[in-house]
Amino acid sequence: MDLNIKVNDKNHLDIGGADAVDIAEEFGTPTYVIDEARIRDNYNRFYSAFSKYYPDFKVFYACKANTNLAVMKILESEGCCIDAVSPGEVYTSKMIGFSGDRILFTGNNITNDELKFVHDQGAVLNIDSVSALKRLSKVVDPEGLKISFRVNPMVGAGHHDHCITGGVMSKFGIMDNEAVEVYEMAKELGFNPIGMHSHIGSGILDPEPFKLAIESTMDIAGKVHQEAGIDFEFVDFGGGVGVPYTPEENVVDLDKFAEVNVGLFKEKLEQYDMGNPTMYLEPGRFIVADACVLLVTVNSIKQSYRKFIGVDAGFHTLLRPAMYDSYHHIVDASKMDAPMTQEVDIAGNVCESGDLFARDRPMPDVEEGDVLGILNAGAYGFTMSSNYNSRPLAAEVLVTDGECNVVRERQTFEDLYAQQSIPPHLK
Repeated sequence: MDLNIKVNDKNHLDIGGADAVDIAEEFGTPTYVIDEARIRDNYNRFYSAFSKYYPDFKVFYACKANTNLAVMKILESEGCCIDAVSPGEVYTSKMIGFSGDRILFTGNNITNDELKFVHDQGAVLNIDSVSALKRLSKVVDPEGLKISFRVNPMVGAGHHDHCITGGVMSKFGIMDNEAVEVYEMAKELGFNPIGMHSHIGSGILDPEPFKLAIESTMDIAGKVHQEAGIDFEFVDFGGGVGVPYTPEENVVDLDKFAEVNVGLFKEKLEQYDMGNPTMYLEPGRFIVADACVLLVTVNSIKQSYRKFIGVDAGFHTLLRPAMYDSYHHIVDASKMDAPMTQEVDIAGNVCESGDLFARDRPMPDVEEGDVLGILNAGAYGFTMSSNYNSRPLAAEVLVTDGECNVVRERQTFEDLYAQQSIPPHLK
C-alpha cells in the first residue's frame, strides 16, 4: 500500500512539505492541493522503468486527467509529450510550450473544423474511424501527411465499465479485421500512415491485461506491416496503469510491469520483422492521481437514521464517487493520529441523494471545523467538476518545496454568469 500519506509534527496531513490545515486556513476550502515534487517523481519513475528495457521510449501524458497549466508546465519541463483528446487540449498544450510533434491527438466523433484545427496546430493526428480519415482528406492536403490509427485490440480492462475502452462494446477505434484495408486506403488517399495506437481502459494494476493488449495490437500491426507495407515509426499502447485507491490495494510493481510488457513488445517486433519503432505509453492517472489532495471542511454533523459528516464540497467538486462508485481514501487532516472510532457517511452539499463521498467509512471522532483530506484527487478530479447547483469551482494550489502558490483562483458567483446575457425583450 502507498497512498502517499505524510504526517507532520503537529499530527496534521503534510502535502509536499506544507501543512494541510494551514493551507485550508489560508486559501479556504474546497481546494485541490497539488504536490509538484510527486508529479516529477511519478513521471521519472515511469519513464525510467520502461526506457530501461527499451531506450526508444516516450511518455505521452494523458492530459484529460488534469489540465491545470502548472501541472502541464511541470511535465513539459521534464521532456514529456502529450496525449490530447480534444482541440481544447491541443490548444492548451501549444500555449504551454509543447511543440506539435510532442502532441498526439486521438479524438473520436470529431468535426471537420476540429480536424483542420488540430492539423494546423502541427499535432500528429491519430484517426479513430474511416469517416474521419475520408473527411480529413477533404479539409487538409493529405500528400505525405503523417498520421496513425487507433485500433480496437478486442481486449478491455478497467476499474469500471465506463472506463473500459476496448472490446465489442467499445465506441473507440477501427476494427482489427479492417486494419489492413484502412491503412491501404490511407496510402491511396496520399497520407503517410506511420503509427498504430490502442487503449484498453484505466485503473489497471496487473500486467496481464496489458500483455493481452500488446499481443493483440502487435499482431494487428504485424499484419498491417506485412500486407500493407507499413513501416511503423511508433506503436502506442495507450495508458491505464493504475494507482492504489484503497489501503488494501498494492502499488504496481513498475519494474516488473515494464519488463514483462516491453519483453513481449520486442518479441513481436522480431516475429514480424518490424525493426525498432518507438514505443509510446500514455499514463495520466499514474502521474497525477496521488500528487493531489482535495481539502474540504466539515460543516455539519447529523445523527439521522445514519450518521452523516457533511462537508463543503460535493460531486460537482469531485464526481468520481458518484459516477463510478469510486473509493477515495479520506483522512482527518486535523488529527492524523486519532484512532478510528466510528463508521459514518461522508456527504456533500449538492441537492442529490447520490452526493456521497463515502458510505460506512471508518473515521475518528470528527468535529465540525475539521479539515478532511480526500486523497488521490489529482486525476479526473478538477477536470470533471462542474457548476451544478450554481456552485463555484474550487481553487487549486501548487506546493513546491513547502511553498504554496494559487494556480487557479476560486470562482466567484459573478463568474458563474459572466458568459450569459438576457435578451432585450426580457429586460
